[in-house]
Amino acid sequence: MQHIFIINPHAGKKDQTGRIYEMADRLRQHGLTCQCLLTQRPGGAEEIARRLVSSGEEVRLYACGGDGTLNEVVNGAAGFDNAAVTCIPIGTGNDFLKNFGPDAAKFTDAENLWDGEAHPLDLIDCNGRQCLTIACSGIDARVAESVHELGDSPFLSGRGSYLAAVAVNFLFRGIGQHWTVTLDDEVIEDDFALVSMCNGRYYGGGSTPVPEARMDDGILNTVLVKNISRLKFAGLFGAYSDGRYRSLPPEVIRVVTAKNVRIQSEDDIVTCLDGETIHSRDVRLTLSEKRLNFFGPKGCDPNYGAGPK
Repeated sequence: MQHIFIINPHAGKKDQTGRIYEMADRLRQHGLTCQCLLTQRPGGAEEIARRLVSSGEEVRLYACGGDGTLNEVVNGAAGFDNAAVTCIPIGTGNDFLKNFGPDAAKFTDAENLWDGEAHPLDLIDCNGRQCLTIACSGIDARVAESVHELGDSPFLSGRGSYLAAVAVNFLFRGIGQHWTVTLDDEVIEDDFALVSMCNGRYYGGGSTPVPEARMDDGILNTVLVKNISRLKFAGLFGAYSDGRYRSLPPEVIRVVTAKNVRIQSEDDIVTCLDGETIHSRDVRLTLSEKRLNFFGPKGCDPNYGAGPK
């Protein structure tokens, strides 16, 4: 078996390539075959992962970066029985690991990972792209996209970029869009603020819209929020973010377990997949059951702290 570290040298605030190379050296002391490969451009991690898993040889892939790097590696390795994936968080966004509770800290060291058991996890298929945690369309996805855009500004960073992105979208771009949403066989045409399909529980820096979501139960929880005024949305967003959707007005918010969701519009729909955004006028979301082998520290639980169903 090979152990391959796929490193995004541009992830995070400083290059941690040297630290990853040191981890690989330590694993070699266990008699393991290890290799470090660096990504050079967006999409590079996916290409590397797909090339490695397509050989048919048993391999363990370590995605070294943030949620975006992990998403690329997952898209390259999903569906291959000979491959298992984990992540070493060195990026700015690592919402996925919050699903593991206190064990999230153990993912920073490969010594805790290499001999861990692999868990089969569900994924979300969105127009052929795979998503680990939450696929969101609408205002929250537009905010996420704006955060990336404003992050390039020399005058903004971190929390400042997020607050500026919220201000730009709420004040100047509005909230709702007119969509036709199909939930399995039910068709709804209305104005929506957002539609978020949840396989995991965390996104957007720690929001948990559906706290009972589990990544291996064959169930996807989709949250639909109707278009409302800016003032009302601001007042309800805290409860949405904290997973208290049951306390919100049912005429505004609804949670369903449809396995197939389609969102159609005459205008571009921005959809965010594990922090990475795509544009489409026809978004098709469906369950990819037990599509990924994921390994982590011994005894870890990808559904740690999940609320009751």
